[in-house]
Amino acid sequence: MFLHTCPIFFHDYIYPMTKITYITHENKSHTVDVQNGLTVMEGAVQNDIPGIDADCGGGMACATCHVYVKEDWLDKLPKKEDGEEDMLDMAFEPKTNSRLSCQLTVSDELDGLIVNIPSKQT
Repeated sequence: MFLHTCPIFFHDYIYPMTKITYITHENKSHTVDVQNGLTVMEGAVQNDIPGIDADCGGGMACATCHVYVKEDWLDKLPKKEDGEEDMLDMAFEPKTNSRLSCQLTVSDELDGLIVNIPSKQT
């Protein structure tokens, strides 16, 4: 959890955090807390996770935030929309568990999510 004090009312706000694990192609694991409401891509960028380029900034206009989602998490994620499927066709070595991390919004339900990063982004 991230605690923030409002400077006007001196009231504490708690931002729920979710643990996401990013595994690089070199098999290095990075488990970080990501604020709920952000995307898995934003969590990677904010925490300097290597291998997530995010060239379009989350606009689903590229495939440089491509990840492989651990199989047991696939049913817990929202279904891919057509635009995401189209972008994944341009990704490096897409698989059935490929997702664009910019399309995965972090919530309590994703606590413990594990994603693998491909060897390169295209």
